[in-house]
Amino acid sequence: MLEPWGNDMMANLETLVALAKRRGFIYPGSEIYGGLAGTWDYGPLGVALKNNIKNLWWQKFVAQREDMYGLDAAILMNQKVWQASGHVADFSDPLPEPRPDLKNPESQGQAFKSQGRTLKQFNLMFETKIGATDEAAVSYLRPETAQGMFVNFKNVVDSFHPKLPFGLAQIGRAFRNEIAPRDFLFRAREFEQMEIEYFIPPPAGGEWEKTFEFFRSEMHAFGQSLGLAGIHDLEVPVSDRAHYSQRTIDLEFDYPFGRKELWGLTYRTNFDLKAHTEASQVDLSYYDEEKKERFIPYVIEPSFGLDRTVLAVLCSAYAEDELGGEKRVFLKLPSSVAPVNVAVFPLLKNKPELITKARAVLDSLKAKSYNLKAIAWDDNGNIGKRYRRQDEIGTPHCVTIDFQTLDDGTVTVRDRDTGEQERVGISELPEHLA
Repeated sequence: MLEPWGNDMMANLETLVALAKRRGFIYPGSEIYGGLAGTWDYGPLGVALKNNIKNLWWQKFVAQREDMYGLDAAILMNQKVWQASGHVADFSDPLPEPRPDLKNPESQGQAFKSQGRTLKQFNLMFETKIGATDEAAVSYLRPETAQGMFVNFKNVVDSFHPKLPFGLAQIGRAFRNEIAPRDFLFRAREFEQMEIEYFIPPPAGGEWEKTFEFFRSEMHAFGQSLGLAGIHDLEVPVSDRAHYSQRTIDLEFDYPFGRKELWGLTYRTNFDLKAHTEASQVDLSYYDEEKKERFIPYVIEPSFGLDRTVLAVLCSAYAEDELGGEKRVFLKLPSSVAPVNVAVFPLLKNKPELITKARAVLDSLKAKSYNLKAIAWDDNGNIGKRYRRQDEIGTPHCVTIDFQTLDDGTVTVRDRDTGEQERVGISELPEHLA
């Protein structure tokens, strides 16, 4: 068993994986057939959590800004894109030949290094074929979303004529044939990215550094809005940077299995647009009307792994305590990302008058409380079990309709974190819960 990951957090990775499956957040991929390593399926609550994170990201980095343009590029692209970007030649991991006494690929690599032997390079892109004939063209499942934005740079400039600086943003799936997928959602073969390519003029007087620091601050602020318990910056040394990077900072998170990369912030220079200009023979330069200059823009890239973010949010939210003399597991999810914001209960499921009133309260909340993303109905089991179930999925508030409700029009509102209850008038509920 792994050790607890810190402070008052009492779970380990196995505990979190079990909770995620039991409560419908995340399931192993293809489970009834024995699974497929490095793949995970999001259940109903996991989809809601993930979508809430995506919506928050989109609102902060795209919708609320005038200098951002959204894209949704195709997963399959012309193979020349990946040749020009350097992925065909350079996107690889060392792959040692198997040894019977070492089953772990990482151990294999260390053993080969200690013996001074050269490791075979294994390209991480999934190769596929386009077309039905033997001469079908080679393509790849994209290993990153960034290239879809670079190849559409000219399209956006021609359509919208944006002034520099401006950014392109995209949320989408990427695929990497990881040699050793591991640690739940952390290292998988299929995952989602939320990425920005922010185009700036050629560097002069440290201007790119100001933009770089701005996005670093914004990334930390986004982490705080998700309730992430501590994000740490790691300046990546030259030897570990990608071939296109002049500066990279990894924003790391303390996972149960150690401090690992959560997001990344990279200064990609003008490598990509320059490479695609040369390979495609299409001019991807930008003409500055004010300065009467033409140049290839440089790029700052804030990159967010969505699945790693989901895992970090669950890690930060997990908590245990004692409430009413009983041990309790609950997720202290911010209401902005919680899959369910409010659960509505009838005190008893066999009393028609309570059911009818509770349904009316539920319908009223759905109609009036547009800022409550998800309002759930729960009448399964006794009231204590319902509270525990909602606590475990992170529902901030539960509303119970009881016999007093029929008399005076008030309901019981219970707070997830404290377990405290108070009477609130039905007409006051939307404002109280918001």
